[in-house]
Amino acid sequence: MSEPENCTHDCGSCSANCDSRKMDKSSFLEKLSEGSSVKKVIGVVSGKGGVGKSLVTSLLACRMRAKNYRVGILDADITGPSIPRAFGIHGMAGVNPEGTLLMPAVTATGIEIISSNMVLEHETDPVIWRGPVIAGAVKQFWGETLWENIDYMFVDMPPGTGDVPLTVFQSLPVDGIIIVTSPQELVSMIVGKAVNMAKKMDIPILGLVENMSYLECPDCGKKISLFGESKVKEVAKEYDIPVLARIPIRPEIAKAVDEGVVEYVESGFLDKAAAVVEDI
Repeated sequence: MSEPENCTHDCGSCSANCDSRKMDKSSFLEKLSEGSSVKKVIGVVSGKGGVGKSLVTSLLACRMRAKNYRVGILDADITGPSIPRAFGIHGMAGVNPEGTLLMPAVTATGIEIISSNMVLEHETDPVIWRGPVIAGAVKQFWGETLWENIDYMFVDMPPGTGDVPLTVFQSLPVDGIIIVTSPQELVSMIVGKAVNMAKKMDIPILGLVENMSYLECPDCGKKISLFGESKVKEVAKEYDIPVLARIPIRPEIAKAVDEGVVEYVESGFLDKAAAVVEDI
């Protein structure tokens, strides 16, 4: 693909996958701070809100930590952060002795987390920032935080294909994304938006995770499709990407998130997803 006629050579505000971007993609990457090391970066995305993207991020991070990897979570959902609460983290982030870098909070099992909630005086304060400021915060969370020897960094992105996903894809060395969806009629179109953005940005798609797939009867074990029959297999076939997991509706999962103890959720349904992440 050659450069568009109206190209301004400002790739920071453009999503076209032209030759200029392909030739100089590395020049847009934000550098980590001195002393930081992150081996693999996995984005967790969704085409719309409310499908459980933060839950999937949290549970996958826990699965990888259980495999004894060093794991970090960069909560890039700046205006709607929910990662700290899921892990029972409250209060502001610390800084290094020199006062130059943010220090991520460390969860009970050793997962390192940074989030906009951790730079606000009160976690219920709204983040009323314009797009460029929000994008700048994501870059700061990556490049001005001390990430020590992280094997797998999960980036919890806001829904859609706006400023923040574009910033993450351009500024962070993303090794792959996982698309989170739910059972509904519009799933194909919603997944399609995320797939097409990833392809335009030349980001590998690891697969689909369907949340709220079914409710399992506690008496007979029958799977009940509360939101209609799942279409995730058809959608995965349409876009030629694998289904990594189907997460059931379980009250204990929601309870654990509300109580800040997501690390203790039994999540065997994510075994395949964790294996794919491990094999990147």
